Amino acid sequence: MAKATAPSKLETEIKVRLTDRAAFTAQLPAAGFHVLTAETMERNLLFDTPESRLRQRGELLRIRQYGDRCILTHKAPAEKSASATHKVRVETETAIENGEALAAVLERLGYKPIFIYEKFRTEWADNEGHIMVDGTPIGDFVELEGEPDWIDRTAAKLGIPPEKYLT
Repeated sequence: MAKATAPSKLETEIKVRLTDRAAFTAQLPAAGFHVLTAETMERNLLFDTPESRLRQRGELLRIRQYGDRCILTHKAPAEKSASATHKVRVETETAIENGEALAAVLERLGYKPIFIYEKFRTEWADNEGHIMVDGTPIGDFVELEGEPDWIDRTAAKLGIPPEKYLT
């Protein structure tokens, strides 16, 4: 029998709590970033077994509704990065046509919806990485995703010191 494989990528990122989302966002064009996706509502539904096996292993299984797109994501446990200041994990994603139908399939397979979170996200990019600016009910955050050197250079350029990194 053939082995099923899906494209995976190594995701390297940091997150930082923002005190002034508007001021942070205002500096991005001058720093060389352009908008990839204007502010869009995002709804995330996380799944796990009733015994929380995925969480215990540091894994994540999610259906994300982002505008008119729906994406299934699996994140493997976080790996130790060389600098220990970045979160690094294997991420496998695929577009899906019907999130509600997939949620029903996952539930029939024994997974349960365990957490829902929503946010407004704006995506920015330069030639090397991505910046996601999120407005959430618990505060505003920025996520820098790319190569570790790019993350550190970009964070410094945007006035974010390493001690503010959240992983």
